[in-house]
Amino acid sequence: MRLTLEEMVTKAVENRGSDIHLVYGLPPKYRVDGQLVNIQDEPLTHEDCEYYGETLAGDMFKQIEHIGELDLARTIAGERCRINLFRQQNECSTALRVLSNKIPKIEQLGLPPLVAQFPTWQKGIVLVTGETGSGKSTTLAAILDQINHTRYEHIITLEDPIEYIYTPDKCVVNQREIGKDTESYYNGLRAILREDPDIILIGEMRDNATIETALTAAETGHLVFATLHTNSATDAVDRIVGTFPADRQPQIRLQLSTTLNAVLSQQLLLRKSGKGRVCACEAMYVTAAIRNLIREGKTPQMESAMLSSANQGSISMDNSLINLVKNGSISSETAVMAANNRDYVKANVGGFVGGASARTQMAGMGSSKPAQSSIPGARPAGSIPGARPMGSGQPMGGARPMGSGQPMGGARPMGGAAPMGGARPMGSGQPMGGARPMGGARPMGSGQPMGGQGSIFKH
Repeated sequence: MRLTLEEMVTKAVENRGSDIHLVYGLPPKYRVDGQLVNIQDEPLTHEDCEYYGETLAGDMFKQIEHIGELDLARTIAGERCRINLFRQQNECSTALRVLSNKIPKIEQLGLPPLVAQFPTWQKGIVLVTGETGSGKSTTLAAILDQINHTRYEHIITLEDPIEYIYTPDKCVVNQREIGKDTESYYNGLRAILREDPDIILIGEMRDNATIETALTAAETGHLVFATLHTNSATDAVDRIVGTFPADRQPQIRLQLSTTLNAVLSQQLLLRKSGKGRVCACEAMYVTAAIRNLIREGKTPQMESAMLSSANQGSISMDNSLINLVKNGSISSETAVMAANNRDYVKANVGGFVGGASARTQMAGMGSSKPAQSSIPGARPAGSIPGARPMGSGQPMGGARPMGSGQPMGGARPMGGAAPMGGARPMGSGQPMGGARPMGGARPMGSGQPMGGQGSIFKH
């Protein structure tokens, strides 16, 4: 029995489904918490797939024969849906995403506090990045809707297709769809500059012509929001610069360094309860130091600069994951699998591997006493004769450090130089000289996000 599109969308909504997939030879499926589940067990026939495609596309269905795919948006069973129809092995397939009818508030999304500043900015570029299905559109909709309710200005969006529908409040809102209202992002964006906008949303910066026009828009005093498919803030900068030939890149780096305000990088992860997903988010506020690094092409150093600006709202993806574990939103295993630096995250979250805490798994690290062996006369596991245990402030058996002519406890390091500022040994939890790293950050493994911040997510 063939289900109607209305029946499938209704069932997906009732079961918290996000995407519906209709593929020849397979049962119709929807995605719940990242996993595909059958809507019914009966596989779809050729006639079923053609029927669904024609019903959704109407007169535009013939375009698929020529170009192979089609993007559109429809309201089905009272739900706004983003749809992509495409041909595969001469069969019509459908990927349908069910969107929320209600645009959420920024504070409901569990984003870093820095995001609350975005609707107040007057000019510049804000990038929201992440893989497909990471919540970029929802984040941007929440930001624009807050502007709509708090400022008296003109918002123009370029989308492919239009997803969330804004009801104009204090702002004038124009939403343009690629392929229907304008031919391309480039043409639409070029025209926008003659339409007296204050805020511009670019659904995706796909080519260097669009990127260059967006930079020009920001330079001329507009606030521009855009998305990219990258996994980190530093990758976003490299992606933008890398779309241009080498002889143009210095100019683009200069423009980007003067217009970029912030980069938000998102991923959605399964909650610890197994029901629902939560957003892990890296936020980079572009400080003067980061602007210099962008201009000089030193993007590998941007992550360190971002960590040192935690007091201005920046947070790395790894520290975001640590916060989500500590407030009980996700499991330690999920955090480690999603991390950029897995060793750092593993060392800073409890409950990893069979529920054992990080301290239990790394016996002796950071403690004043080494782990005890049950074998009489045996040394502690991993110990070296005459060496200090990691984290210990006391020498073992009066051992001398390498190259030293003095016993430990007044020992001089290699070369006879005095230790810096009474530095502590490795594992003591304090950096050399008793000082904290840049930005007041704690050393890796301290269990706190860099910058001395506690959890800055609200759920």
